[in-house]
Amino acid sequence: MATQEFYIRNESDTEARGPFNLEQLTSLADNGQVTVETLFYDATTEEWKPISTDIDVKAALFPEKKTLKMRAKTEIRSLNQESSDSRPPITVGDILAAAEGRTGDTAAKIDPAFAMVRAAAIGLWGSVGILILAALAEILPSIDFLMAFNPAKLLEHPLVILGLVDVIMVVLLGLGSVSIYPFVRFRAALGLGFLGFLFFTQGMTLQFLAVLAGSLGLFLCTISVRLPVVLVSALIGLAGMGGVAYRLIISE
Repeated sequence: MATQEFYIRNESDTEARGPFNLEQLTSLADNGQVTVETLFYDATTEEWKPISTDIDVKAALFPEKKTLKMRAKTEIRSLNQESSDSRPPITVGDILAAAEGRTGDTAAKIDPAFAMVRAAAIGLWGSVGILILAALAEILPSIDFLMAFNPAKLLEHPLVILGLVDVIMVVLLGLGSVSIYPFVRFRAALGLGFLGFLFFTQGMTLQFLAVLAGSLGLFLCTISVRLPVVLVSALIGLAGMGGVAYRLIISE
């Protein structure tokens, strides 16, 4: 059809126009000079007939245009738009409370990762508290020696050395340096061995048990990330080391 020649005329015309190729005829149709009622000469049937009666010619000159349909309006709620929902808006505090298991729906579904972080924080500050009590128990009985400090006699006061080490560990742990946990564990074992032996050989059973509780609590606070275990360990460690401090300070 692209090379076909067309002769056209209006129904009232006595003379035909042409020949036109399909491209020229399409241009005339675009300009409104050719309509579906325009007659063209069909060489096959050797007669004039309206363009509307020939499906191929009509489709070539007047292709159907797709109509654009508007989508149904979708309601989008604005953050600033008031809602008929009576529930209060969700806040950042609500999200954190849900993660921590502090809401009615999530009380039994506390985030394990959050629980581990909380346990680690309690273990850290539990260790700090236990070491503070230990340092008081080791340093205060020898406060007179420290006031008149004589380095040559330092070895005669091993508890003072242990107390100074505890003070250094308290400072580092207070700064969040958990990398010294291996040294803290070694300190727990050393304290148990030294003070435990001291009390055990003197028949001080209660003091020995207090040292055992304090050292064990300190050790567990640095290795456990289970919240119940850390809580119990911190309480036992603080109670035990508090008993040791009371015994050593009062005895002086």
